[in-house]
Amino acid sequence: MPTATPHPIQAVIFDMDGLLLDTEGLYTEATQLIAQRYGKTFGWDIKQHTIGLGKVPLVTYLLQALDLPLGMDEFLTMREPLLRERFVKADAMPGAEALVRHLKRHGVPIAVATSSSLDYFELKTTRHKDWFALFDAIVTPDDPEVGAAKPAPDLFQVAARRIGADPAHTLAFEDSPFGVQAAVAAGMRVIAVPDPAMPRARYTLASGILSSLTELDLAAWGLPELTA
Repeated sequence: MPTATPHPIQAVIFDMDGLLLDTEGLYTEATQLIAQRYGKTFGWDIKQHTIGLGKVPLVTYLLQALDLPLGMDEFLTMREPLLRERFVKADAMPGAEALVRHLKRHGVPIAVATSSSLDYFELKTTRHKDWFALFDAIVTPDDPEVGAAKPAPDLFQVAARRIGADPAHTLAFEDSPFGVQAAVAAGMRVIAVPDPAMPRARYTLASGILSSLTELDLAAWGLPELTA
């Protein structure tokens, strides 16, 4: 983690799944239930290549990697009810709510740039409406200004515009290599907070890697320190 930054951080943009909310396991459960119907196993060897992808590239990869006799629409139809019943139970990741409230309290512009659709965003935040309402912008891939999902930079670019942030002065938080790639392509510095099983070698583009948001040293980025 740097002790000084070439451009002071003035805004922060967060990914959501696996970063603010503990939803990756919910996707795993739903996908494994479908895979089991065809005698397949959705293990980490496949899962690690899907984290952070938009819906179309993710499902395309899954169908090929699992060798499922399904088309995209068939898979999505089977998965939909499995996800919906799980998303409303999503928990917050450690340190996420406290960090968001702290930045908002200190007037730092904050946004979410998520690969989840707006509909899924609403479901996942069912238990967290109060602190997600603090964000100055929520950008999803079905937003009309977003041309492509991660690893394209669109989500982060639109989020920065919505909160009036210069990408060079914006810090992004991501858990996936694809998300890190997207934020860097948008001209931002990125802190990665990966799944413990994800190889750290996949995060060479990140400016820092943490095991949890609770480890964040805000002062190192010129941001107000988080106090207990």
